[in-house]
Amino acid sequence: MPETPEQLLVEVGGHRLKVGNLDKVMFPKTDTTKGEVLNYYAQVASVLLPVLAGRPVTRVRWPHGTGDMSFFEKNLPGGVPRWIDRVTIEGHGSRSTRGSVTYPLISGVADLTYFANLASLELHVPQWKVGESGIPTAPDRLVIDLDPGAPAGLHECAQVALLVRDELTAAGLPTVPVTSGSKGMQVYAPLDSTLTSQQASDLAKALAEKLQQSEPTLVVSRMTKSLRAGKVFLDWSQNVAAKTTIAPYSLRGRDRPTVATPRTWDEVEHGAHDADALQHLEIDEVLERLTDHGDLFQKGLG
Repeated sequence: MPETPEQLLVEVGGHRLKVGNLDKVMFPKTDTTKGEVLNYYAQVASVLLPVLAGRPVTRVRWPHGTGDMSFFEKNLPGGVPRWIDRVTIEGHGSRSTRGSVTYPLISGVADLTYFANLASLELHVPQWKVGESGIPTAPDRLVIDLDPGAPAGLHECAQVALLVRDELTAAGLPTVPVTSGSKGMQVYAPLDSTLTSQQASDLAKALAEKLQQSEPTLVVSRMTKSLRAGKVFLDWSQNVAAKTTIAPYSLRGRDRPTVATPRTWDEVEHGAHDADALQHLEIDEVLERLTDHGDLFQKGLG
C-alpha cells in the first residue's frame, strides 16, 4: 500500500509499521491529537514497559476520540504483526472464544506505538505475570484501589491512602501511591509471590474492613454503590486473578489527557490537608515529572 498523508510507514525500535491520522483529535477538550498520544507513549516507554512486562494487556480503545464511543479489547485484533508477543490464557474467554483469550504482551516501544495507533488510550494489567510456559504466576504486586463516592474526591482519597500506607508499612511493605487520572487513587505494594491471587484479595479485603471499622465516616469496604456517597470505597477485588487495573503511566480516556501518575507521599500528605493540593495530572506534567523525579513507581516499590 503506498504511503499517503494519512498513513505513514515508520521505523520504531527496529520494526517497520504504519501509523495514520496523526492529526485526528483524540482529546477534544485540549485538541490533543493521535500524534501527540504516540509521542507521549514513546517518551514514557522506559518507565511504562517495566510496568507492563510479562503481563497480559487489556486495552480500552476510542477510535474517534474520547468524545465518542469506546470499547474494551482483550483478544488481539486481526492483522497484529508477528513480532508482538502474545499469550493465550484459558478460562478468560466467552463461549465464542472457547474459554480462552489471546492477549498481547507489550515489550517494546514499537508495541506501544502499534496499539496507540489503534487508539488504545488505556492499558490495563493484572497484578500477576505469565511464566515461561504462558501460565499465570502468583501475584507480585498488591493494589488497593481507592474509589471515591461523590462528593468525595482526591482529598478524601489522600486521607485514606495515608491510612493504607500506615497499615502496609506496619506489615513491612513499601508502598507507592498513584493518582488514577480518572476519579480516585491506587496504593501499590510489592509481594514476594508466595500468596495466590485469592489470598492477596483476602488480605486487601481484611485491610478494607479494618479501616472501615476504624473510620466508618470515611471508608467503605462493601461494593454496594448506595453506601459510597461521601466515602472512599477500598476496592480489594482488583487483586482477583481475573481483574485488571489501569497501568501506572497509562493515559486515561477522559475529556483531557490525564495519566495514571505515580506520586510522592509528600504530595499525598499535602492533598490530605488541603482539598486543592492534589489534582490529576496530564501528559505534559507527567513528562516534566519524569525529568525531575525519575520513575517514582519503581522507586516506591523498592
